[in-house]
Amino acid sequence: MAKKDKNKRGQTENVLFDVLYEDGSRTSNRKVPGVELGRPDEQEALRTAIEAQDAKIAEMSGMSRGRIKSVTRSK
Repeated sequence: MAKKDKNKRGQTENVLFDVLYEDGSRTSNRKVPGVELGRPDEQEALRTAIEAQDAKIAEMSGMSRGRIKSVTRSK
């Protein structure tokens, strides 16, 4: 069996983030692909990825989320 290259591991992992919305609500442990990190526009890429997830959730549930106030990495 072939061994996995551990250097490429960060490219396929998900990283967890906590999201605080302007209306005061919060979601924890939102998964964002690791490939979104380490880019010069990392914060914008995070917001875009989470907003896309929110849009999909809103479409399925019929309830939209507020605007994102801040995004922090989960501990």
